[in-house]
Amino acid sequence: MVEVTLWGSLSAAAGGQSKVDIEAKDIRELFRKLAEQYPAFEPLIDRGVAVAIDGTIYRDTWSKELPPGAEIFLLPRLAGG
Repeated sequence: MVEVTLWGSLSAAAGGQSKVDIEAKDIRELFRKLAEQYPAFEPLIDRGVAVAIDGTIYRDTWSKELPPGAEIFLLPRLAGG
């Protein structure tokens, strides 16, 4: 189980919660379970969500494991290169 902090407008997709607990081993499973538990998340994930794990931002690394006790933030994907 990981605790995920939802940044900015993403909390609205989880009914206004700023943090959620999800049982997930990697980013792919995290996104799948978020979409199952909070259907409003699916279009946001399709548009792009970045995941910060212990301060490192991952944008397309869906197989990245979620270490126990890690600080995990979801934030809207930022444009740029």
